[in-house]
Amino acid sequence: MMSTDDEAAGNMMMFCASCGIAENDDVKLKKCACNLVRYCSVTCQRDHRSQHKKACKKRVAELRDELLFTQPESSHLGDCQICFLPLSIDLRKSTLMSCCSKTVCCGCEMASILHQKVNSGNPETKCPFCRKPPPCDLNGEVELNTMKRIEANDPAATRQKGMKCYNKGEYESAFKYLTKAAELGDYEAHYHLSRMYRDGRGVEQDSKKEKYHLEEAAIGGHPSARYTLGLYEARQFRFDRATKHWIISANLGCDESMDMIREFYSKGAVSKEDFAAALRAHQASVDATKSPQRERADEVNRMTNR
Repeated sequence: MMSTDDEAAGNMMMFCASCGIAENDDVKLKKCACNLVRYCSVTCQRDHRSQHKKACKKRVAELRDELLFTQPESSHLGDCQICFLPLSIDLRKSTLMSCCSKTVCCGCEMASILHQKVNSGNPETKCPFCRKPPPCDLNGEVELNTMKRIEANDPAATRQKGMKCYNKGEYESAFKYLTKAAELGDYEAHYHLSRMYRDGRGVEQDSKKEKYHLEEAAIGGHPSARYTLGLYEARQFRFDRATKHWIISANLGCDESMDMIREFYSKGAVSKEDFAAALRAHQASVDATKSPQRERADEVNRMTNR
């Protein structure tokens, strides 16, 4: 049964909070950002602002925190496009294919290379996902293919182009591409935009925009962004919020966040139960990214890099 408060709130949503007109076929009410009231026009919303401002800002902040502190199902990297196991947050253990902009784990990439060499004897390997030969960097095929992917609104290719510009010191171009990638839903792009706003490269330094992009990346499951937010909250002496961030990040396999939880536990700022739960979740997240195929690839890579 609906409570009296819920019924009253429901009734409020049927009328404009400013002029009191009821919604009908000719009048459509639009929700305020706080989802507490609705208005029939921008004018009514503006007229009611002085009365509603305080409650609105409080509720918007509450809704933002609900979204921010929800545990993502996986990291921003998602799963390997071949084996569908979660990708490791260690970027050295996966490859962004330049032909199709799909990310493939090191195990599937190496298995594909070995399979092609054994069965065809052809030294020229093909992409394990799209089965096309990788574009040649010597004659500009990589750049040409990247631009085609960008024109098709591929967020990974757009972010990759932005990072290439950033590494060359072309910060204004980097900002343009990273902004577009972020608008297309790339959480890694949000993370790099936060760093640009922090350092003032290509844009003016802006701590509010830096934090906004960190939060967007964290909501999308970016462990490093979440870890950084924890440090920000700790510097503001908001330790409860800091530990929440680190626990969420540790649950995604972030070692740095696990180290911070361990340190705060030693100081009595994290309970034994929360520490134990974070340890288990962190290990489970790391184990989920392992497979015999990936371990063999890691071993070969270690031998090659010696």
